[in-house]
Amino acid sequence: MKPLALASAALLLAACGKDSAGTEPVAAAVAESAAAPADPLEITPTQQLRATLKTGEPVMTEVGATITVAARIEVDETRITRISSPVMGRITALMAREGQHVSKGELLAQLNSTGLSDAQLGFLKALSQKMLAQRAVERAQQLLKAEVIGSAELQRREAEFTQASAELDGARDQLELLGMAPDAIEELQRTRSIRSVSRVVASMEGTVLARKVTVGQVVQAADTIFEIADLSHVWLIADVPESNAGRVVEGQVVEAEVSSLAKLKLRGRLTFVSQTLNPETRTVRVRMDVPNPGRRLKPAMLATMALRDQAEKRQVVPVSALVREGDTEMLFVERAPGVFVLRPVTLGDEFGNVRVLTSGIQPGEKIVTDGAFHLNNERRRRAVRGSGAGE
Repeated sequence: MKPLALASAALLLAACGKDSAGTEPVAAAVAESAAAPADPLEITPTQQLRATLKTGEPVMTEVGATITVAARIEVDETRITRISSPVMGRITALMAREGQHVSKGELLAQLNSTGLSDAQLGFLKALSQKMLAQRAVERAQQLLKAEVIGSAELQRREAEFTQASAELDGARDQLELLGMAPDAIEELQRTRSIRSVSRVVASMEGTVLARKVTVGQVVQAADTIFEIADLSHVWLIADVPESNAGRVVEGQVVEAEVSSLAKLKLRGRLTFVSQTLNPETRTVRVRMDVPNPGRRLKPAMLATMALRDQAEKRQVVPVSALVREGDTEMLFVERAPGVFVLRPVTLGDEFGNVRVLTSGIQPGEKIVTDGAFHLNNERRRRAVRGSGAGE
């Protein structure tokens, strides 16, 4: 009986030991489950992770939406002049080329014109008539003193002289309109030598934008030969899409950048907003006037224009504080010291590195402003580990 009793006791002890060992994993799972937070959106980070987080309240700051559009430098249309041919003739010489800076009165071209010859001949005839009329007046004055003629005859001859003087002045004006300089007219009056060469000169200081003729070309009176512009002041032009047209007004702040000039920065205000919509491009044209004293800005240069809305105070949060879960924007709110919970919020426009906070955070509540990404990764990791243990 002793061997049988000993064997029975050994079996009983073995069975008891197996039951005790089998309960250890269950107890551990129960303990871990009890330690896990009831809210899956809540997390209590480790001290190491907590040290990397930054917290703070949403702040009130002035923000304004920005519309960014492509822009270009254009010539100020109020500072363009078109130099026309004063007479019909053939171009014999061109002194100016496109892109060249010219001074007011500088010679641009010459042309041979029979019309100018006719005008010079008319001037010389008017000059002769005036001289004859002047001598007739002087002779009449002498005859009146000698009582050979009456005062009426003197008055008639004086009237003829006045008319001849007016005709000479008209002929002189005609020569000036045809491009003859005053000193050239004086030379014509002195030498009585007709020259059929007409001069085309710059009527303003500026840069030659276009040359419309070539040597040997026959031009008509009023045909444009050159276009000259004053580039000391230019326009920055942009076309704003129809969807943003209601957000642009004259006087709006503009910041622009010209990348080809080492990202030159320009700042000013809109001076013009078109009252019409381009039906083909569905855009509204806007303009900013830009001083250009050094002529660095050149027509057709490309730029980027940023149009800023009227600034207003709004509550904002850093972009680094945001966590996206599916289609929902969320923030980590500090529920208790060292305890954070993920909460959905409503957000507005983005301005640089901040977003407008519309709702979801109460006054005085603190949020994680930096480190939210890593905090959310840890929350997800714990959630996955917890669900695996539950299985």
